[in-house]
Amino acid sequence: METQPAKKNISSYIIQSQEDEIKRIALELHEGVGQTLYSLFTGMQFIQTAVDQPEMKDYIRDMAQMMEKTIQEIRLLAVELHPPALGTLGLLPALKSYLKLYTSTYGIIVDLENEGKEVQIRERERITLFRVCQEALANIARYADTMSAGISLRWEPGQLSIMIKDKGKGFDVDAAMKSSAGIAAMMERMLLINGKCVISSKIGEGTSIDITLPLY
Repeated sequence: METQPAKKNISSYIIQSQEDEIKRIALELHEGVGQTLYSLFTGMQFIQTAVDQPEMKDYIRDMAQMMEKTIQEIRLLAVELHPPALGTLGLLPALKSYLKLYTSTYGIIVDLENEGKEVQIRERERITLFRVCQEALANIARYADTMSAGISLRWEPGQLSIMIKDKGKGFDVDAAMKSSAGIAAMMERMLLINGKCVISSKIGEGTSIDITLPLY
């Protein structure tokens, strides 16, 4: 029979393996596929200038525009999977980058507030916090039926607190815990880094998600 520490280690290993694979795919999309498509795009632009037939010129221009749109979609997907800023600049810049993509995708405006100075935390913790925030915001887009939300970060000595709020239609937390793996996964992810995730919601009044992480 597996002990609780053993289960925690197994869960941590599985999640870390998934994150490593997501990071690899995001890098390949951005640096591999994206760069190859960009080379093809510039080649088509060159061909367009060298062609004399108007119909063929228009056809090549349309193909180049389609390829440019595909390049943009590939880059957005790579950012959604694993923002480059998460590994280089930190949690706050990564969230800012993601919120631009989130608003352009879903049309939901998110007010971001930051209190205190961001401190260095381990990559594993940065990724976990980002994933939990990402899941919370995705749930707002899927179920809250609202066009605005808020996320606030408070950096204090010994603790980081993050609150994600919306004034959407709310839901029954106990019922959702039994039917949705996403909410339980958010809580488990935080437990694996010794943090906590508390979800409060009332029908018709919105939802609040409180995330805390001890800082050492």
